[in-house]
Amino acid sequence: MTATGRVGAAASAAWHSFLRRWTAVFFTFFFPVILIVIFGVLVGTRPTGGGLFTEPPAYYVPGYLAVVVLFTPLSRIGSTVARHREGNRFEKLATTPLSRSEWLLAQTLVNVVIIGLASLLILGLVVLLTGANVALSVITVPFVVVAVALFCGMGALIGSLADSQDGVIAASNSLALPLLFLSDTFVPPELLPEWFRPVMNLSPLTYFARGLRAVATGGGGWQFDLGILCVLALVFFALGAYALPRTD
Repeated sequence: MTATGRVGAAASAAWHSFLRRWTAVFFTFFFPVILIVIFGVLVGTRPTGGGLFTEPPAYYVPGYLAVVVLFTPLSRIGSTVARHREGNRFEKLATTPLSRSEWLLAQTLVNVVIIGLASLLILGLVVLLTGANVALSVITVPFVVVAVALFCGMGALIGSLADSQDGVIAASNSLALPLLFLSDTFVPPELLPEWFRPVMNLSPLTYFARGLRAVATGGGGWQFDLGILCVLALVFFALGAYALPRTD
């Protein structure tokens, strides 16, 4: 079997495994919807008033997308790796032609499909419920794909280093929550201390949010952010594949 066939077979198995977990399917799409309802509808934005949400609705579109782009790969890949370790599945995987990088690529492809569907749902709800003026562009696709690959690699690292599935969940949430709100997503840099603003550039999610915001609002300069994301995705994917255990 060719590498393409191996990756395709592994991706098909991972996809059907996801569909069998109804709770995971439900909350993958339900969580960002709740976020939009709370922040976009109940709280709302006040461009001419005070408060946290003072920007136009389109400004927060990257933040909503960042929820699924960040949380879903970290939790799904991390938990899958931890579950495979506990079930001695990597020991069995070592006896097959499927390499660790091919296994991680298959998992990443499944996450790209899942998060792509969730992103379409989010964009539709944001436009429908908040009236955001979003400039839809095909450039959104590579931003989502590259960011998913990046955080899948990061999730593989967490799953390989954590001692249990509970440890994966704790580590993922401890990493994801600060990244979500301190990466130029929902909180504009102007509202943060001046000394902290350069620190935001250390977060991969910052380049996703800034680049996608430029695309969503019809601006320019997104090429730099996409380039940084691509480099970081290659690095973290390679590290995640390398960290996957050969045996248990």
